[in-house]
Amino acid sequence: MLAVYASSQSTTDPLSGLVVGDVPAPEDQPGWVRVHVKAAALNHHDLWSLKGVGLREDQLPMILGCDAAGVLDDGTEVIVHAVVASEGWQGDETLDPKRSLFSEHHPGTLAEQVLVPARNWVRKPADMPWETAACLSTAWLTAYRMLFTNSGVQPGGTILVQGAGGGVATALIQLGAAAGFRVFATSRDAEKREKALALGAEAVFESGARLPEKMDAVMETVGAATWSHSVKSLKPGGTIVISGATSGDNPDRTELTHVFFKQLRIVGSTMGNRDELERLVNLVHSLGITPAIDSVLPMERAAEGFAKIADGSAFGKIVLTTPGS
Repeated sequence: MLAVYASSQSTTDPLSGLVVGDVPAPEDQPGWVRVHVKAAALNHHDLWSLKGVGLREDQLPMILGCDAAGVLDDGTEVIVHAVVASEGWQGDETLDPKRSLFSEHHPGTLAEQVLVPARNWVRKPADMPWETAACLSTAWLTAYRMLFTNSGVQPGGTILVQGAGGGVATALIQLGAAAGFRVFATSRDAEKREKALALGAEAVFESGARLPEKMDAVMETVGAATWSHSVKSLKPGGTIVISGATSGDNPDRTELTHVFFKQLRIVGSTMGNRDELERLVNLVHSLGITPAIDSVLPMERAAEGFAKIADGSAFGKIVLTTPGS
């Protein structure tokens, strides 16, 4: 079968280890089911794997990918849930200290077929496009938990999304606007700011710009480069929800004085659980939300999509379709 996999790793030239080629189809495994993939989406996680972060060299070659939508052997149309709990774990799988994502310990979703634990899927609405379904289980699920589980903000409240353009950021803008939040967004790129407005942001600003009002919550995925701005943009009692640090995790200033004096909350947020994915799918379907998709490529051209993630030019998700889909 055709697959996209990491054959080697490099911090300076990660794409040098990317291979698109034929690999053996997965063998049946008790307690797991086979998904015939129709569409899969790329994430920064895939690029980090090529850099050697979260994936050990002795696990190579490893099929990449966390997101996918496809069909079970019995014809059921499904969306893969990317968080794999350890054997015997009970409760929220995101709290399992031994949890993993596909492509960390188990082969990933960028392939014509993938095996997943029998619990790791939710039903895809029949009329939901495959490209939409493929976007939801990583970046969009992360955004859902940030907004609705961890921000503490009610519709009508103010949300700042740092670094508009990536998969999580565009999902935050679209979900927030659809749910009635007042969404503000920042980006260094003027074109991305305009696109953020088109997705539903109330106002957009250059990165680090002074805002016209203080925010109830900041959705932080950038990290070091925007941390001080995030802290200073909050109302007293406000919340930073952080789910990533693409610019690094060691800001020059931690802003502890602002944190305690303004009584701020800092909440870590990682992915989401299966129940949240099911609610997200229902929300996207009922509201008719179409995720921002930068491009849809056949799996054979996966390297083009990875290059867009690597150079930061993508706006929204990059989706790969399998042969014959």
